[in-house]
Amino acid sequence: MIDKNKIQTTVEQFLKDTDYELVDITIDADNQIAVEIDSYSGVDIDFCARLNREIENQFDRNIEDYSLEVGSTGLTTPFKTLMQYKKNVGNDVEVLTRDGKKLHGVLVEAEPDHFAIDTEVKVQVEGKKRKETQIHTLAFAYGDVKYAKYDLKI
Repeated sequence: MIDKNKIQTTVEQFLKDTDYELVDITIDADNQIAVEIDSYSGVDIDFCARLNREIENQFDRNIEDYSLEVGSTGLTTPFKTLMQYKKNVGNDVEVLTRDGKKLHGVLVEAEPDHFAIDTEVKVQVEGKKRKETQIHTLAFAYGDVKYAKYDLKI
């Protein structure tokens, strides 16, 4: 099986001095390798092809039989890095908390230890029969959520 750390080193070296960031590397039991990258300005297919060639140049297919896919993270893939959170500040997001509560809102803050969303909350206002919708800012430590991802509204 191919050493994930060696692939990671190769990818990080290639991405050095670019605006791209390694998001994830997965290798399954059949040596199918998937490398996910992202950047603030989007991911260029030609750049993915160059990274793919660089990895293939470092790992001989005659020694290790593998398949390789290099690409950007999916639009609805959960965020995995701080850069992805920062990139999506101002966008609609979906958050699933560890206790199973699903929230929708706008990502308003992304810091190294937490992120925050503005979300609509129904609140009982004194003197009124009906609940009113208000915007509340909710902050989460990254470990307190199962995922946060771009909320694709169709």
